Amino acid sequence: MNLIDPSSRRLFLEGAGKMLGVAFGVAGMGIRTRAAGPVERRPSSKLSLGLAAYSFRDYFIDSNHPRDRQTPVGKRITIFDFIDFCAANGCDGVELTSYYFPKTVTPEFLSEIRRRVFVNGMVVSGSAVGNRFTLPKSEERDKELADVKRWIDHTAAMGASHLRVFAGDKGKLSHEEASRLAIEALEECCEYSGKRGVFLGIENHGGIVAEADGLLEIVKGVKSSWLGVNLDTGNFNTADPYADLAKCAPYAVNVQIKSEMQPRGAARGPADLSRLVKILKDAGYRGFVTLEYEAAEDVWTAAPRLLANLKRLLTA
Repeated sequence: MNLIDPSSRRLFLEGAGKMLGVAFGVAGMGIRTRAAGPVERRPSSKLSLGLAAYSFRDYFIDSNHPRDRQTPVGKRITIFDFIDFCAANGCDGVELTSYYFPKTVTPEFLSEIRRRVFVNGMVVSGSAVGNRFTLPKSEERDKELADVKRWIDHTAAMGASHLRVFAGDKGKLSHEEASRLAIEALEECCEYSGKRGVFLGIENHGGIVAEADGLLEIVKGVKSSWLGVNLDTGNFNTADPYADLAKCAPYAVNVQIKSEMQPRGAARGPADLSRLVKILKDAGYRGFVTLEYEAAEDVWTAAPRLLANLKRLLTA
């Protein structure tokens, strides 16, 4: 028995044909043809709690970050100890900074991370790599791009879909030239990351992205839908950091929240966490709000308190 009348069937087939045409058209264009813009999301906010490994930068056994102060051996921890700490403190996810991995990262090591996180009921919210994209074409630039692509692979292997990257400083270049180089590098890396299902989040981290307008200029200039902002709430040392964060929040694909802020010309002081969370909710942000702790108080006592406070704010 034919349960669909001919006119309905015709409309269905026409609609399906149009959808397939759009799908094949998008696939044919590739991921570089669409400039990054505000992230398209459902109209309500959904916030998940995370903790960045960078918060424990002084304690990791494996550390290749030059500014980390290493503690006595008895206080040192591994990536797996950090994962257990996150689980014990109610986190939904863990951000695993590349600086604290062993020098040689094997597939087995990444699989064990994924297993450890999963059995604790969490996810790897993302990773973070140090890089500089404002280099002219050279072997040094090629090395930077290769390292970011390697960490895109590692991020995907851990089951995560976000990798924090930097833009870099302009050095002796003009701002325009440095921005052009960063955009070119980001487009190349986004073309690679999109195939692995990994967003690149460019952080407001000094240099050519020290202020909101410079950051958004680059984000909008990159022709890829796999780029967004890794919004660090403590990194705008501008006249009105909260206003700048609100301007960038619609472009955020990850948020690193700090317990302190420092407006231009003022002393560093406590951040208004409730105001920061409101900015994210007002922007309709859906994703991780990851504590990245950098204040003077001992992280072992400060982090549990801050995480508990953030969980309350995120779920209010």
